[in-house]
Amino acid sequence: MTSLGARDATTVPAGAGSDADDGVLGRGYRALSIGIVSVVLLIAFEATAVGTAMPVAARELDGVSLYAFAFSGYFTTSLFGMVLAGQWSDRDGPLASLTAGISAFAAGLLLCGTAGTMWLFILGRAVQGLGGGLVIVALYVVVGRAYPERLRPSIMAAFAASWVIPSVVGPLAAGAVTEHLGWRWVFLAIPVLVLLPLALALPQIRRRTARPEGAEKGRARFDRRRIRLALGISCGAGILQYAAQDLTWFSLVPAVVGAALLVPAVLGLLPRGTYRAARGLPSVVLLRGVAAGSFIAAESFVPLMLVTQRGLSPTLAGFSLAAGGGTWALGSYIQSRPRVEPYRERLMFLGMVLVAAAIAAAPSVLIHAVPVWIVAVSWAFGCLGMGLVIASTSVLLLHLSAPEEAGTNSASLQISDGLANVVLLAAGGAAFAALGGGTVSHAATSASGSHPAAFAAVFLPMAAVALVGAWVTTRVRER
Repeated sequence: MTSLGARDATTVPAGAGSDADDGVLGRGYRALSIGIVSVVLLIAFEATAVGTAMPVAARELDGVSLYAFAFSGYFTTSLFGMVLAGQWSDRDGPLASLTAGISAFAAGLLLCGTAGTMWLFILGRAVQGLGGGLVIVALYVVVGRAYPERLRPSIMAAFAASWVIPSVVGPLAAGAVTEHLGWRWVFLAIPVLVLLPLALALPQIRRRTARPEGAEKGRARFDRRRIRLALGISCGAGILQYAAQDLTWFSLVPAVVGAALLVPAVLGLLPRGTYRAARGLPSVVLLRGVAAGSFIAAESFVPLMLVTQRGLSPTLAGFSLAAGGGTWALGSYIQSRPRVEPYRERLMFLGMVLVAAAIAAAPSVLIHAVPVWIVAVSWAFGCLGMGLVIASTSVLLLHLSAPEEAGTNSASLQISDGLANVVLLAAGGAAFAALGGGTVSHAATSASGSHPAAFAAVFLPMAAVALVGAWVTTRVRER
């Protein structure tokens, strides 16, 4: 890890050559940019579409009782994939990890689409998760090695923008496919669509992402300790998530086991000082988790609140969040402008304040005199803040990482993101159930007899967590 000032001379990728003056869609970078953004676009479409097809799949496979495991299976294996991808990319470059990840993701989709039982379907989701973890970290390493530093904010903004269309079109398209062709085609169609972006991107990735100087092939080895810790964090997160679904005294046993696996693994895999917000890279990694965890945990309960407390249909409740895709992309675009670079920390602080305000404002609709559209407006501002923060954490992480550390540090960033999601969702779900939230199936699909106070017990603590994130933004720069 090096200081911000010292990184300027070392972040220009090998092979940039005469392309260094191109934009991300200039002649030198066009094929690479279109290819990797298209991969993100297809993954985004799958992520937004799967929630629409999943209830039908679970019912037809007689697996409604195992519904939540189809999601947790993806998450737990993705954590392991992130650590493996970091090690693999630092050792051999991102090409092998990216290729293996996309192959595993496609294999998981095919397994889901052809599954005859729910357990085979869950296995497919787990294979998908492993592939998704490999892909996301490898893409960060590609950005770190293939693009000069001044272009990284722009490509990160393009990643965020690639979620806009899927967030709006994905559920509608998946619903139409599920209704007219069957839920299996939601999973079976995507592997074919990924072939074109791969054909565009892989030759460019091979040319532009050579191993950094000093990392001779065969000299670097996989860190077996980190691999063991990755297994610990995956298993611990899965067990903890399982325990949070069953609020009985017996659930304390798996909760303790999950925490015993999780805590030492987290301390070993995240940069030293992350838990105390040490300046520089540790605070960047912590901020990513605080921002993503608080926002996603709250967002998971927004449609549920609108359906059960204000009587909206699931479709209308889902559309209340649709504008957020556009404002998230807008926030990512703003942080990518060269003129705002000197003010990045201030923008991140503003972003976290917007996130906290949006989360705190959402439960105001529990008062029936408050119009429902308040949620849509507040969530649009919250997504604007997330666009400012999430893309900026990615840019700062690469800025603070030497080329040979980009894979490991990118894995830490993604682990912080994913782990915060599951921990805060588990905490929010437990508080929701304890205060009369009724029966919840995957956070936003159904509930019975939900008490308004149960929703307040989710949103207000998450708003407080987001405010902590505003303080963490003051520590992301090294002295």
